[in-house]
Amino acid sequence: MHDGHDSDIEAEEVVPRKRRKGIYILPNLFTLAGLFGGFYAIVMAMNGRFDQAAIGVFAAMVLDSLDGRIARMTNTQSAFGEQMDSLADMVSFGAAPALVAYVWALTGLGRWGWIAAFVYCACAALRLARFNVNTAVVDKRFFQGLPSPAAAALVAGFIWLMDEAGFQGEEVRWYMFALTLYAGLTMVTNLPFYSFKDLSIKRTVPFAVIVLIALGIAVINIDPPTVMFSLFVIYGLSGYVLYGWRKARGQPTSVISTSTDEPDERGLHK
Repeated sequence: MHDGHDSDIEAEEVVPRKRRKGIYILPNLFTLAGLFGGFYAIVMAMNGRFDQAAIGVFAAMVLDSLDGRIARMTNTQSAFGEQMDSLADMVSFGAAPALVAYVWALTGLGRWGWIAAFVYCACAALRLARFNVNTAVVDKRFFQGLPSPAAAALVAGFIWLMDEAGFQGEEVRWYMFALTLYAGLTMVTNLPFYSFKDLSIKRTVPFAVIVLIALGIAVINIDPPTVMFSLFVIYGLSGYVLYGWRKARGQPTSVISTSTDEPDERGLHK
C-alpha cells in the first residue's frame, strides 16, 4: 500500500513545468538597430545635418532587410518579432522620411508642406497594415505597391543628393513636394514591384556573380548619393513599367495569388 505522501509526489511529477515565454535576441537586435536608424535620422534633421539623416534611413533599410532573413536562417521567427518589425518600419520608413523632408524643404510650403508629409506618413501606415494582412495571399515574388523602405530611400536619397550638390531645401521644395507625394501614393497602389525573395543566399552561384557584386559595391562608392538615388528611381518606376507590360500582353496585373493552395480572403481577388 502507498501512503498519501507518495501519491502527492507522483501528482507533482505528472504536472508539467510551465515554460517561461521569452523573445529571440538576434533578429530583434537588428530590428532595434533599424529603429535607431530612423530615430537617428529625425534627430539629425532637427540638428540640420540632413546628409546624416539620409544615411540613417539607408542604414535602417539595410538592417530591415537582414532581420527577417536572420530569423528564418536561425529558425527564430516569432509573432513578437513580426509586430516589432512592423512598428520599427513605421518609424524608420514612415515617420522619419516624412519629418526629415518637412524640416528640410516642405516647411517652406506652409500647409501644403505638412499635407504632403502627412500623406506620405499615412500611406506608409496603410501600406504596412495591408502588407501584414495580405501576406498569405500575395505572390511572394512581388510586392503589392512600392515597399516602404524603397519609398523612404527615394525621399532620403533625393535629400542626400541635393545636400551633397549644395542645394538648400528651399530651392527645390516643389520637387520635394512632388517626390514625397509620388513615393507615398505609389506605396498604396496595386502595382507589382519585384521582391527579390526568390533569390536565395544559400544557393551556389557562378564566380562571375561575386565579381559583379564587387564591381557594384565599387560603383556605389564612387558617388553614393547619386548611385543610390538613381537605383531607387529605377526601382520606383519599375512597378509602372511592369504593370504596363503585363497589361499590353494581356497578362494578369494583380499580385494577389489565385492559387487554391492559398487561403481565400473574399474581396482581395476583385
